[in-house]
Amino acid sequence: MEPVRYHVLHETSYDYGSPISLSQQQLHLSPRFLPWQLVHEQRIDIEPQPTWRRDGLDAFGNPVSWISFHAPHDSLRLRSTMNISVLSHMPDAEQLASSMPWEELRERLAYDAQPPEPEDLEAVRFLFESPHVRVKHELAQYAADCFPPGTPVLVGAHNLMTKIFEEFEFDPEATTVSTPVLEVLENKRGVCQDFAHLMIACLRALGLSARYVSGYLLTRPPPGKPRLIGADASHAWVSVYAPGTADNWVDFDPTNNLLPDTEHITLAIGRDFSDISPLRGIILGGGSAEPEVAVTVVPLDEEEIPEALRAAAEAVKAAD
Repeated sequence: MEPVRYHVLHETSYDYGSPISLSQQQLHLSPRFLPWQLVHEQRIDIEPQPTWRRDGLDAFGNPVSWISFHAPHDSLRLRSTMNISVLSHMPDAEQLASSMPWEELRERLAYDAQPPEPEDLEAVRFLFESPHVRVKHELAQYAADCFPPGTPVLVGAHNLMTKIFEEFEFDPEATTVSTPVLEVLENKRGVCQDFAHLMIACLRALGLSARYVSGYLLTRPPPGKPRLIGADASHAWVSVYAPGTADNWVDFDPTNNLLPDTEHITLAIGRDFSDISPLRGIILGGGSAEPEVAVTVVPLDEEEIPEALRAAAEAVKAAD
């Protein structure tokens, strides 16, 4: 299968209402390099120009930019543009069924397991509680019927993904970024971030390693309608540790009840949302401000780049 090529534009705007005298920010707006994801072009433009900027990798291997502003400013504009190719990497049913029994993997990841397998050392980082993910017996109980004795770990994860999809309602008004995962479990409503945190919490409560993945999901306009600039959004899903698979990790999208493949674009991987928030930092001064975010994902092999998006891309190249 040929790779699917995308052009992505992610724009974030802040209007603070009054001047900011000092600001320091961390940006997760650059795509991660993966065996199935090729990054051809990528850049982040910032207005006003930061006093200081450094690009590197965070503790989880994600591209990250750190920026600082030492001069007063009353607004902030961030524009991340990228050209990416995504290869098919979704495992088939046979590969799911041939994964390790979940109890065997749980024992292998246990704290007192000796000696640890080399590939398990990285996975153990995603085994414990993190700021947005609790490890509670209620979560293990919720997931228990998805993992009967001897169930292959990826079959159990697939069962859990489907259970969350069928029992929870997508409701953007039901939660905030700080809504506890146990409250999401009780109310059975939320958004992709909540469903990812919930699935991760259930898996960790069973003693399995799971990661939070941020990125983009291709959405398609209604038949006969043009693609709207800024109509797409960021997305979140889950990656489950399964040694012996191609990359030792397999992705699951509980919001859509599917295994991510060529229509999911990966930005960053962490323990939960707090590790890889697109923009996170501190400011001194200003008023309360909510960001305006616009995301556009265009498959280049299926359609032409919309004129407004083409103009934006050409403006970025001209700035070079």
